[in-house]
Amino acid sequence: MYLQELVNFFLQVHDVNQSLDVVELGFLTIDASTRRRDYLGRYNASKTADNAIQELNIRFREHGVGYCFESRKIIRVDSQLIHSEVIRPALVLLGERRYAGAQQEFLQAHEHYRAGKAKEALNECLKSFESMMKSVCDQKGWTYDQRATAKNLIELCFNNGLVPKFWKQHFSSLRSLLESGVPTGRNRLGGHGQGAVPTAVPTHLVGYVLHMTAAAIVFLAEAEENGA
Repeated sequence: MYLQELVNFFLQVHDVNQSLDVVELGFLTIDASTRRRDYLGRYNASKTADNAIQELNIRFREHGVGYCFESRKIIRVDSQLIHSEVIRPALVLLGERRYAGAQQEFLQAHEHYRAGKAKEALNECLKSFESMMKSVCDQKGWTYDQRATAKNLIELCFNNGLVPKFWKQHFSSLRSLLESGVPTGRNRLGGHGQGAVPTAVPTHLVGYVLHMTAAAIVFLAEAEENGA
């Protein structure tokens, strides 16, 4: 009965986000249920979920639908190339338990982005970026104030040689990029009072900040893993 109600709702609803919510709910159920060892008595039944998710994403691409099911979320895809080369690697890295906080915030940013909540997406980007740097500091044993801002955390990472000295010339602009990129985008448009006139955050700017956040996350994780 409940399944039929869900199907009827899906066929009648006109709101795109509500339709995507139904798809997300269905694939969350598939992802959770079919990966059980006892599912329909099948061995290695998790392939059922993998195949279903793959088919969904193929159908999204075939019909030019700018979304995909990734990390148990329907997320917006503005560019297949950027998604495969930047967003997906970030999601894979964030899947590690030590990055759970950053993962939750990064996925929340994508959820807000999908829903058109630009300022909320910017806030979650910065939180994810800061959480990632704190995770790196924790792994390295570097002490920091729990209230440290992105600027303070960036300074700490540089002072402790996250970027090797012999690469300093090649990464001379990295500090500027990180300091003026993700944090500034959020601070100017999403993090403070907007005044008497409501500020509008362009969608393309939010997408850009999301992609910058993902690239910064991959860089930080790989630098930490490679012993920087």
